[in-house]
Amino acid sequence: MFDIGGAELALILFICLLLFGANKLPELAKGLGKSVKEFKKAASGVENEFRRAMEEQPTPPPAPAPKPFATIQQTPSEKPALPPPSAD
Repeated sequence: MFDIGGAELALILFICLLLFGANKLPELAKGLGKSVKEFKKAASGVENEFRRAMEEQPTPPPAPAPKPFATIQQTPSEKPALPPPSAD
């Protein structure tokens, strides 16, 4: 991937040793290892979520409510009309 030979790797490690010191290098390597592990875990979680979403069957839309056969229209109750007064 990086095409680094043995001599180049030794030179990089020597420069890191000079910059950070022998006491700090194990802590840096441990932190780097944890971060790589966490990144891989997050990437795997995202990949699994995509796979699960692709495998899910889409749910069909709900069936419409059945329509009634007939409806009864109700009118507001009106007062019965009184017959006109008779001329007695």
